[in-house]
Amino acid sequence: MSDELKKLMERAHDGITTFDFDGKETPCIIIEEKKYDDMLSKIAGQSLSINTDLNILQDGLGNVFVEVVLTFSKGNIVETFLINAKTHLDFFESLASTAMFALSSPKSNYGKDNVFMIQLPRPEKAQDALEIIKNALVPKNQK
Repeated sequence: MSDELKKLMERAHDGITTFDFDGKETPCIIIEEKKYDDMLSKIAGQSLSINTDLNILQDGLGNVFVEVVLTFSKGNIVETFLINAKTHLDFFESLASTAMFALSSPKSNYGKDNVFMIQLPRPEKAQDALEIIKNALVPKNQK
């Protein structure tokens, strides 16, 4: 395993899951409770937008990581999460299907309370990202 791959694996965010939200499997990023509470306190009660970028990092050997960058229009908040697409493909499949995801703290009851839902303004971007991820997960010598 290359040093670069090791570094990416060490940086990968652990709190990745999906949950049932109104009958649809919905992706969720779980963040440390204090960080979650701090973020919500900065934006509570405000109308805001959240720019969501999906930066796909691949090595051509079937390893794919996606850097999810959230830039909030209020509260001076920028959050970056590195997700291992090989182990969390279901996150990106549900993201492409629902065009939304949740931020949550470990103590939240997923899909019921204390989750912050983010709707993607351009669902086709998540679908395009899923296609790139799936193609990148197959090593080049196996196509």
